[in-house]
Amino acid sequence: MSKGKVPHQLMVLSVIAVAVIAGFFVMRAYLTPKSFGKYGHYRADAIDDVRNLPVSYAGVNVCASCHEEVFQKKAKGFHRGVTCEVCHGPAAAHAEDNSIKPEAPRQRGGCPLCHNYNPARPTGFPQIITAEHNPGKPCMTCHNPHDPVPPTTPEDCGVCHRSIAAQKLVSKHSSVECTTCHQVPKQHFVNPRLNRVGKPTNNEACGNCHGSDVKTQPQVPKVETAKHAGRYLCWECHYPHSPENTP
Repeated sequence: MSKGKVPHQLMVLSVIAVAVIAGFFVMRAYLTPKSFGKYGHYRADAIDDVRNLPVSYAGVNVCASCHEEVFQKKAKGFHRGVTCEVCHGPAAAHAEDNSIKPEAPRQRGGCPLCHNYNPARPTGFPQIITAEHNPGKPCMTCHNPHDPVPPTTPEDCGVCHRSIAAQKLVSKHSSVECTTCHQVPKQHFVNPRLNRVGKPTNNEACGNCHGSDVKTQPQVPKVETAKHAGRYLCWECHYPHSPENTP
């Protein structure tokens, strides 16, 4: 290569780069909507497009204006945060003409969308296994959807804490009652959100069964709690509901 001559490869790359940049600006000029940038970094005509869409939902305030008794009942129950049209579908047409009836989900398909067992749901969220929970019966047989309190007070923690119960069932703690480690107020079964369950705060809870000085239950693994854990809490290494799962 002679001194001062531009390499052929660099020339080719330069031409390609110029073509790409020129193509970008040409396409931008022809393809960018004319209203783009009028109000900000988006297409201004989109506002009119959305405004012209047909109205499908009436809104909870419209529902409450006619169904005040039901609305007040729901406002005091566990479904107070669920808007009417989540279950009944879009109701704008019904609000305009009450002869058009909204959907009334009376079979088993609607409720399991939220309440069928799913380990990803928050702990304490009421869950069921649809195939096992009163199979064949509509949920409304036992539960009022606007105030869905259980017909009887649950006696089993697994009714609400199903994911934990399922994991504990196959662990070495399967025979340990929940109340062995947790302080459970009686009102927790009636109003769980206002009556929280107490959790252990120190290693003495685990030491009651696993401490080396405990003479009962010889088959249970024993450790010198103070030396074994040191400044750490037991559950920083052992998951209580499945203690064999350690980091």
